[in-house]
Amino acid sequence: MATAGAQLDSEKFCCSICLDLLKDPVTVPCGHSYCRNCINRHWDGENEGSSSCPQCRKRFSRRPDLNKNIMLAELVEDLNKTRLQAAAERMEKQKEVEASRLNIQQRIQQREKEVELLQQQVEAINASADEAVEHSEESFTQMIRLIQKRSGEVKQQLRSQQQTAVSGVKELKEKLQQETVQLKRKDVQLEQLSHTEDHQQLLHSYPSVSALSEPTHSSTIHPAPLTYFKDVATAVAESRETIQDILRETGTDASPRDARELLLPQAQPETREDFLQYSLQIHLDPNTAHRKLELTDRNRKVNYASVERPHSFHPERFTTCRQVLSRESLTGRCYWEVKWRGGGGVIAVTYKNISRSGINNKCLFGFNDKSWALFSGLDKFRFRHNSTLTPVPGRMSSRVGVYLDHTAGILSFYSVSGTMTLLHRVQTSFTQPLHAGVYVLGSAEFIKPQ
Repeated sequence: MATAGAQLDSEKFCCSICLDLLKDPVTVPCGHSYCRNCINRHWDGENEGSSSCPQCRKRFSRRPDLNKNIMLAELVEDLNKTRLQAAAERMEKQKEVEASRLNIQQRIQQREKEVELLQQQVEAINASADEAVEHSEESFTQMIRLIQKRSGEVKQQLRSQQQTAVSGVKELKEKLQQETVQLKRKDVQLEQLSHTEDHQQLLHSYPSVSALSEPTHSSTIHPAPLTYFKDVATAVAESRETIQDILRETGTDASPRDARELLLPQAQPETREDFLQYSLQIHLDPNTAHRKLELTDRNRKVNYASVERPHSFHPERFTTCRQVLSRESLTGRCYWEVKWRGGGGVIAVTYKNISRSGINNKCLFGFNDKSWALFSGLDKFRFRHNSTLTPVPGRMSSRVGVYLDHTAGILSFYSVSGTMTLLHRVQTSFTQPLHAGVYVLGSAEFIKPQ
């Protein structure tokens, strides 16, 4: 029974009202099943004397009696037991994979910072050398013929020292770039390994894939001294003063400016007019759409279909969750709105490398560390990230606005009904470009705010 349960599609045993695994499952006369509490709350919210199925909308002359679906309850219980047992060892290795990836990503970030620092050193060396040459030429020009020959020798000496210094820095820069490429390749291999469904392959391949070579050089970059060029220029100026003390003394102690700019935080939008300047029209990517989703209106609207659509195979298509991603990659600041019809669903932002299939709802928006999701139920909003559920106060709305400041790590959801009311705000650090995504029970339309 456990082996068979592992192959079951957990989404088929989820309540379409709360989107969680069925609890005390009951079946209504049309054949659809819900949590007993969920369907009772749904009917309590309908007009008195009228009851309907939230999925097929079939109406019943009177409120049906609810009987527990014993077989479905046993299947859900077996599924819970199986997925916990079948995932235990894999989760342990998954933690090791993630730890290895984190180590690699930290090393990548360190190497990229070091490469950036080396590039800044190259620019500083060149700027300092150019400044020294300029000052030297000015001094020798003032001395005219007295030390014209020496001027050429000093210039050559400066350029030779400049070339030596730049060559050394560029050599180290190239080594760090090569190591960064190797680390990124290793990260891709581990990311692919973390998604494999083959348990034996994961256990067999992990030791060799995760092995890292030790760096062959120090991870600390020490800025190269730039005083040599200034010293030469100063010596030339002093020689000029000795020979011809009537010349005006010139200063040569100006230091190179730091090339890095200080990034000051910018004010966040407050009024609707502020948000509209970042408005964006979202288009959905057909290659990611689940087979029970139909895209219309030039890929701006998605509808739930009761039967699978004839979508072609694509490696980026969701296969176990009724989800779809945006075609646009989201960075910087942007704002968009989604309008729901025929029930709620989930509106989310996610990294593109979110899983497309798998058990334990790990590919569902909000149930992993790669996505941030606002759940719109029949009577309330909820927010999920990495399976952590956060209640969201506020009245239900069929129109939701989403504001993203990727650089600042700000994600905000708004209820839009004439005015904008903040529902939930997230402050985090985004490490990759994001994509908008939806999970639908009825239909959802991406609207460009106006």
